[in-house]
Amino acid sequence: MDSPEKILYCVRSHWCVENKLHWILDVQFNEDQSRKRNENAAQDYSTVLKIALNLLKNEKKVKQGIKGKRLKAGWDNEYLLKLLNITKV
Repeated sequence: MDSPEKILYCVRSHWCVENKLHWILDVQFNEDQSRKRNENAAQDYSTVLKIALNLLKNEKKVKQGIKGKRLKAGWDNEYLLKLLNITKV
C-alpha cells in the first residue's frame, strides 16, 4: 500500500496540472464567461479552445505569450495559417 505522502503528492500533482490548464482557459480565453448551453455546444467549444491553446503553446518561433500569439493570429493571416500548419496553394 502506498504511503499517505505518496498519495498526497499524486493528488496535488494532478490538481496542479488541472489548475494550470483551467486557469489559462479562463484567463486567456474567458471560458467561464461562455454562455453556450445548447446540447453539446459547451463541450465542443471547450475542445476547440484546448486545440487552439495547444497550437499556440507549440508555436515556438514567436516569443510572445498566449494572448500576444492570439492577437497576432487574428491580425496576420499568414501567421494563422502557420499555426494551423496549412500551406498556401
